[in-house]
Amino acid sequence: MQISGVVLEEVGRASPFAQSRPLTLSTLELAPPAAGEVLVRMEAAGVCHSDLSVVDGNRARPVPMLLGHEASGRVELLGPGVTDLVVGQRVVMTFLPRCGECAGCATGGRMPCGPGSVSNAAGELLGGGRRLSRDGIPVHHHLGVSAFATHAVVDTRSVVAVDDDVPPAVAAVLGCAVLTGGGALLNAAPPESGQSVMVVGLGGVGMAALLTAVALGVGDVVAVDGLESKRHQALELGATRALKPDELADALSRGDQGARADVVVEAAGNARAFEAAVAATAPGGRTVTVGLPHPDARAAISPLSLVAEARTVIGSYLGSAVPARDIPVFAQWWRAGRLPVEALVSSTIGLDDLNPAMDELAAGRAVRQVVEF
Repeated sequence: MQISGVVLEEVGRASPFAQSRPLTLSTLELAPPAAGEVLVRMEAAGVCHSDLSVVDGNRARPVPMLLGHEASGRVELLGPGVTDLVVGQRVVMTFLPRCGECAGCATGGRMPCGPGSVSNAAGELLGGGRRLSRDGIPVHHHLGVSAFATHAVVDTRSVVAVDDDVPPAVAAVLGCAVLTGGGALLNAAPPESGQSVMVVGLGGVGMAALLTAVALGVGDVVAVDGLESKRHQALELGATRALKPDELADALSRGDQGARADVVVEAAGNARAFEAAVAATAPGGRTVTVGLPHPDARAAISPLSLVAEARTVIGSYLGSAVPARDIPVFAQWWRAGRLPVEALVSSTIGLDDLNPAMDELAAGRAVRQVVEF
């Protein structure tokens, strides 16, 4: 079948992307689902830093590639052997499929799926190969999803069904921002009662971590970001305090122990932010890093401080989540009013707005821009 989708033509074009236009709205051919796959009609897709990191070259991926990985939609066609989904069902896309059989999948979410990581890097689906082409030339999948399109064929292990009461935009954001940021606190470093939580970097993932900290009802929740608008929003969403990065640095340089937290989530994807997060972790505390900086980025931290203060640094990919286990939990929190995920949506856009949307994301002005279909 023919679909419309946004294809990354070339990696590393200069910004502003609204002018260099690395993304092209194209007509593509989409093959029918193979065994264990489904055809999904897209309803909403979030614009995430993992998309931007491919556009600007921070993540090496093959091109041409149809981007987009945080999304929701309706199942339209079942491939051979699919019995756990039904046509018409709303599903959330997840950008790291889990085969359920490898050593990584046996860790309960702590480690990524090995075959899933390999297929993602190759621009293929978990079952192997590609279902997209343009003028007879194969087009790569992005993280097993390729959501910036009217339709997608995905492996069933890349989707989780949700009830119809979960709106498309909320369902989409559950699959990446909430799993990654919320999962850092639900799975990687769950705070104990009364412990303080700090979130460094208030993009979609960081703001989702903040919402989760508030939902857990822990102690103080401190937000750190350079943009006043994001700090203001964090306070509206329940943060106890909101600091500029230099305010945090000044407090730490003075030895202010009140500037440190028991659990610190670094969600900026920046080496300096990681250093700040480690420095702001209280004795006995845990630093959880979920951001994805450039592969060549390096950070300087004091090993002695980790030893002397019995602190732990934890890396968490996709919030150490098992999507089929954790998405229903977050959906129920949303349903109960504990997790106002809709507050993360900065604006709604169309497929032809994605080049300037990348500029908004690069400038840090957007939390979550969502494509509505």
